[in-house]
Amino acid sequence: MLDERTNTMMDSCSEGRAVGASLRRRAAALVGVLAAVTLTACSSTASQPAGSTGATATSALNGSSIPASAYHNTTGLTPTTVSIGNVSTLSFGLFKGSLVGAEAYADYVNSRGGINGRKLTVDSYDDGFTGGLNKQYTAEAVQRDFALVGGFSLEDSFGGTVLAANPDVPNVTNPLDHATAFLPNTVGPQVSNGGWGTGGLKYFMHRYPTASHAVGDLIANQPSAIASWQIEKGAMEHVGLHVVYDQQYAITQSDFNANVIAMRNAGVKMLFIDQMPANYAASVFRALDQQNFHPIVVLGTSTYSEALIANSGGAAVVDGSYLTLNSALFLGEDAAKLSVVSTFLTWVHKAAPGFTPDLFTLYGWTSAELFAQALASAGPNPTRGSVLRALHGVTSFNGDGIIVTSHPSSKLGSDCFLLARIENGRFQRLDDPPISDKTGGYLCGGGMYLPKS
Repeated sequence: MLDERTNTMMDSCSEGRAVGASLRRRAAALVGVLAAVTLTACSSTASQPAGSTGATATSALNGSSIPASAYHNTTGLTPTTVSIGNVSTLSFGLFKGSLVGAEAYADYVNSRGGINGRKLTVDSYDDGFTGGLNKQYTAEAVQRDFALVGGFSLEDSFGGTVLAANPDVPNVTNPLDHATAFLPNTVGPQVSNGGWGTGGLKYFMHRYPTASHAVGDLIANQPSAIASWQIEKGAMEHVGLHVVYDQQYAITQSDFNANVIAMRNAGVKMLFIDQMPANYAASVFRALDQQNFHPIVVLGTSTYSEALIANSGGAAVVDGSYLTLNSALFLGEDAAKLSVVSTFLTWVHKAAPGFTPDLFTLYGWTSAELFAQALASAGPNPTRGSVLRALHGVTSFNGDGIIVTSHPSSKLGSDCFLLARIENGRFQRLDDPPISDKTGGYLCGGGMYLPKS
């Protein structure tokens, strides 16, 4: 629920209900666009030669970036609790998952006695989808909470200016804003150096050598999605895929029949909609079915949703489509063999009964886990500085296997991925090693494409 200040702000709109409805529609459309460009790849670039597949970090974090004052700062710390702030866009239900995930992990760790005898408490701040409130609430969290953890917002660049001015405050999130992502005090579970893992692309090129010469893609006409597509396209061309159709779509678009007809005329044989959210992907599937056009379809993390299959027209429409993810099948398919998935789902449902987990829930959960790991490492008398130092020392993190192994200290992306396919209306792993394997059940070693700066 919006607090009094947010309500006052929204009530001042001359056409409050109409503006709110329009904002809700636009914001809901943007959710998947953002989901698509966060786990798959960030669109900032690294200073590596085009076509480089060496997964080297842009720059490693180190203790020299931590202000000396941080080692005396215990804001938000009591003998029995540690408060963390979660600044997210909760209005219209946008990124509720980011808060639910953080709260769920806090509940989980508290059930086990907390961290060095202290319980985690989560302070929630809803920025109402406005930059001014994001900045205001980030400033409030800086003054009230020990760290910012697991928040997600379209407006995080505003709060980023506050974090830049307060380098002693740990920010354990996956920011959308690139400047905020590369702050020394931002250390997230999957903050990327701007590369693109090529393992999945190589897999499809070798499995379908003929189709790999006629690739199509649909890209949201948003700056972050367009920038991310340029990196992915570069990676495709580097490994040998040939793009014959790439078209932007408006976030208000709901009918893709014209695009499907154009793709068929262009000779597309393999369609990547791996940066497309589930609601748009379902519309594409319906158009493909209506036009009786059936290219090989490759989906991505943002498309992984319980609603996709039903909204596309059923299993007959989507069966055979592929899916590449930077996480386990966290909606439940991996629960029998990967205990963290069961733990995640159990505590999410306790924190928010009836809530359907999504990608942002995973962000909140893994961010809270990374923070808790650093807090534990900082010992019984932590300060913001000692926790930042611990975060800077985390060279490998995978959330107990629920995400691919990342490298928070160097902000280095991973070339590992999970491959799945929709069969009989269900997401199922395909050609992955066993979860007991040293890679944790992910396909690794495909290399990382890093574009020119």
